[in-house]
Amino acid sequence: MDLRHLKYFLAVAQELNIGRAAARLHISQPPLTRQIKALEDELGVELFIRTAKGVELTQAGEMFKEEAHNIRMLVEAGIDRVQRAGEGKLGRIDVGIFGSGIYDIIPKLLQDFRRKLPGVNVVLHTMNKSEQIEALRQRRITVAFNRMTEPEPDIGRELVVTECLYAAMPSDHPLASLKAVPLRAFAEQPFVVFPNVGRPNFVDRVVELCRQQGFEAQIAQEVGDAVTGLALVARGFGVTLIPESAAHALVVHGTTVRPLADVPKAMIDLSCLYRVTDKSPLLKAFLGVIRENREAREAREAHDAHEATTPPAII
Repeated sequence: MDLRHLKYFLAVAQELNIGRAAARLHISQPPLTRQIKALEDELGVELFIRTAKGVELTQAGEMFKEEAHNIRMLVEAGIDRVQRAGEGKLGRIDVGIFGSGIYDIIPKLLQDFRRKLPGVNVVLHTMNKSEQIEALRQRRITVAFNRMTEPEPDIGRELVVTECLYAAMPSDHPLASLKAVPLRAFAEQPFVVFPNVGRPNFVDRVVELCRQQGFEAQIAQEVGDAVTGLALVARGFGVTLIPESAAHALVVHGTTVRPLADVPKAMIDLSCLYRVTDKSPLLKAFLGVIRENREAREAREAHDAHEATTPPAII
């Protein structure tokens, strides 16, 4: 039995006339009659009773009509799902995530992606940088988000955002009353840094910025994530630098967050990693959402910068 048999049977069952069914199917009557006879022989039952006006369904025919209709609906639904999967509109995407990026930017991207492709199941996996690279190579994840990634011949990178760094300090810190804090003012302060795995990482960026300001960061604590780092800052263990996304998303009692006054180009990147050999429509759609978000963000920033430098109109 093949799908053609079901198609022919349903046409005859709906028309109850071989001639009309043949015309509907754009075939001649004899081949249709032979196909129906072959189907009855295969099932071992009579599906139709021939009458003067055409045909009538037997009891077995009535039952098979319902089953054939259900089967055809399942097949059509399956074909539609396969085609949607081929277009990147259906399936599953496994995403490697890490610390501070998950507080603001990554959830917005995933939300936009799910809104655009609601048929795709998004599964998150918490991994450090080296674990993400290994999981990508083993095809256990589709994409991963991380910062300060080294070039790899088999791993592609799509920039998500370049964001400013902020200083976080205890709320009773002498500099907490300032609107912006000079980084060099922390030259004698202990630093709490994160993450403590996956070098090069954000820790290396903090050390680099301090050296650019003429001092070596006195690292007192290395912890796994921004939440732990800010909790220690709140308890007076030291100061830290955090990305803008974490500065806006995390509110930890006992800490004060301020922009840096003397390092206007203190920035950190966030990138999406993927296998360069992955040509799937699903990955293409995901990277497309990232690009759309980045371009929209850059357009807003350009507009805000223009508004800030445009003098008010004289009335």
